[in-house]
Parts: sequence; structure tokens; C-alpha cells
Amino acid sequence: LPAATFSDQTGLVNWQRAVKSETEITYMKRAGKVIEGVYERVMQVAEPGMKKNDLVAEIYHAGVQGHQGHYGDYASFVPLIGAGEEAAACHMTWNDEPLKNNEGMFLELGGAYARYHCPCSRTLFLGAPPQKYLDIEKVINECIVNAIEMFKPGNTCAQISDNFTATLKKYGYEKNNRCGYPIGCSYPPDWGERTMSLRGTDQTVLEENMTFHFMPAIWFDDWGFEMTESIRVGSNGGECLSNVPRKLLVK
Repeated sequence: LPAATFSDQTGLVNWQRAVKSETEITYMKRAGKVIEGVYERVMQVAEPGMKKNDLVAEIYHAGVQGHQGHYGDYASFVPLIGAGEEAAACHMTWNDEPLKNNEGMFLELGGAYARYHCPCSRTLFLGAPPQKYLDIEKVINECIVNAIEMFKPGNTCAQISDNFTATLKKYGYEKNNRCGYPIGCSYPPDWGERTMSLRGTDQTVLEENMTFHFMPAIWFDDWGFEMTESIRVGSNGGECLSNVPRKLLVK
């Protein structure tokens, strides 16, 4: 090969996985059923006094047991839980401290089926939530509704991001980092595909059956709120891959 030239092809395979086949979409929807079962279990068992590691044990059990006839594979990312002031930072894991009454907690969890993933985050409040939680719930839900409409072929990653930041700004909030990333078949330590990114500088054009974890989470000085969806790019707008109640979970 004396005349051959070589170039860096880092990420080549990742990019080839960006557009999913119908079978892959089916697997991701089955992962979506798994995560629905996980959140059902969370709502059954979470209560003040329960140790966080015991809650995570229930999450792992439900995630592997599966739901509605679909078994659960092991997820490529650990359950992320931030309660109280811990919720001010993303990517918090658990400890053995008890859950507290009148405290909010974010859960960033993922269902997995045959290595295909469906991440989904929600915020759970034990007790009567203060107004600030109800206010941000409405804002983040509007961000998700707007994004679902925009997840269609021809739009760009940057447009999704710009719409998100504009919606936040309308209500007096600000967040300048990415609001999502592509997902699909994955192994630890991450369920992201590490290609395009939902940020204002990424001009990648969306194609039908690309799949993203849209993550309009927001963190403040001493609390945080997460409510996210895994979304398929569809010809007329996005399709959520799971059906976990899209609201502040209150128990």
C-alpha cells in the first residue's frame, strides 16, 4: 500500500449508528417499558426513612426484572440520585442516608433491553412540594413539549438547544450547556453515543429515527430539578420512547 493515505477515523462506527433501524427502535421502546416499571416501583417503595442504597437496590431489581413481558438488561450508567442540597449537582450517586420528608430528589435512571437504552429522569418530592418546584415543573414541561415538536428531519441540534434556552430565558432562567445527546446500543460506562450534541454550536441535521436523551434539567445553588425524555426523531415530530408520567412525582 505505498500510495495509501491514512486518516483518523475516531468515532466512525458511532456515527454509523446514529440512524436506528425499526428493530432498534423496537428494542428501545422495550427498554422504555422497563423504565416505566422501574418508576412504578420507586413510587411504591420510596418513603421518608428509607435508606438511599435500599431504594437503589429496588431500582436495580425492577430494572433487571423487567416489565410487561420484557426483561431488563443491565444499564450502561448507574442510577443517579440527588436529594436535598445534593440535587444541586448532577451525576450524584447514592449513600446510606435516609430519605427525608419535605425534600426533593432527582432520579436519572435508564431502562435497558438487549443493550438498547431508554434513559428517563424525574424529580420526586416527599411531602407537599413548595411553589418553586411547581413553577419549574411547568417551565421544564414546556421545554419538553416544544422539543418534541422540533425533533423532526431537517432541524438541527443547535435549533433544539436554542429553543430550550429561549424557553428558559422567557421565564427568567438560564442554562448554557448542552440539553441532550444521542442514545442507543451501549455498554458501560455511558449510554451516550458520543457523536452529536444538543448544544448551540452543533449544526448536525436531524434525520428520521435518530434517538436522543433530551435533558432539560436545571440545577440551582441548593436544589435541582430533572425531568427528561428519550425521543425518536419522527417525520412529523418527536416520539417519546417511554410513558413515565411527565410531572413532578409527589408522594
